[in-house]
Amino acid sequence: MKSPITSIQIEQKALELGFHMGIAQVDDAPYPEAERLQAWLEAGYQADMAWMANPKRQDIRLVMPEAHSVICVALNYYTPHQHPEGSEYAKISRYGWGRDYHKVMHKKLKLLANWLRSQGEGIEARYYVDTGPIQDKVWAQRAGIGWIAKNGNVISREYGSWIFLGEVLTNLELIPDTPHAEHCGTCTRCIDACPTGAITQPFVVDANRCIAYHTIENRDEKLPDDIVSHLQNWVAGCDICQDVCPWNQRFAKETDMVEFQPYPENIAPTLTELAEISDDEWNRRFTASALRRIKPEMLRRNARANLERYKS
Repeated sequence: MKSPITSIQIEQKALELGFHMGIAQVDDAPYPEAERLQAWLEAGYQADMAWMANPKRQDIRLVMPEAHSVICVALNYYTPHQHPEGSEYAKISRYGWGRDYHKVMHKKLKLLANWLRSQGEGIEARYYVDTGPIQDKVWAQRAGIGWIAKNGNVISREYGSWIFLGEVLTNLELIPDTPHAEHCGTCTRCIDACPTGAITQPFVVDANRCIAYHTIENRDEKLPDDIVSHLQNWVAGCDICQDVCPWNQRFAKETDMVEFQPYPENIAPTLTELAEISDDEWNRRFTASALRRIKPEMLRRNARANLERYKS
């Protein structure tokens, strides 16, 4: 559908909502990313995340057949708070310090999608934030938001990799932005720093070895011994590969989103308190939090695994 509005007008609206934005075109060209995803799946690197094999991930037109453009957005969530020193403290990934990013971004994307539909009859728009089978990092790179780094995260020149990603799929034919070039160069700090060797080669992450996967997605009663021995007090996600990234160290900027400021109890909880946290206390502490994906029994398991590591 020919667009009654310009890409610049859409970008202005996105900026009003606090987004960093880019546009990618949906075309009939073969996508090399589909082959890379298939190879990753065949290697078993998705672990138990069966949803990663959804064929819609390899063809966005299976998600929205009439899609002509993907409006990609990013929100900076960085705050300058640091994990405290001391073996008694549990570490929670920055993404989970504040309000659930799904809730924050869904609200903003709904406004953007509704505004887009209001610009003319027949305009269609669907929005997603980890809620659909979409390769959000691939589309973010195509839209010029940033590039997929060797640790699998998207890095932007403006904010480093401390960004949440979302998309609006639309039937409008929009002028696309230039895909972002990759700027990791010869740097291997993320690969060298990963204690479990989860980054098996540049740009390839094996979830079976990833601390973030095991603390967030692994539902087993017990974590693998080779993961436990390298947990380094992480109980919810892991930021090691992001903390050592030169782009983050040089260009991270504090977010202006108050919703992403940390809840006080998320900065320096102790392993002991989380190892014994009750279901009721978990429910109170993690209201409207992305950390609700880590069920109370999992959080207790993660904390206890760290404590047991110190005893051995």
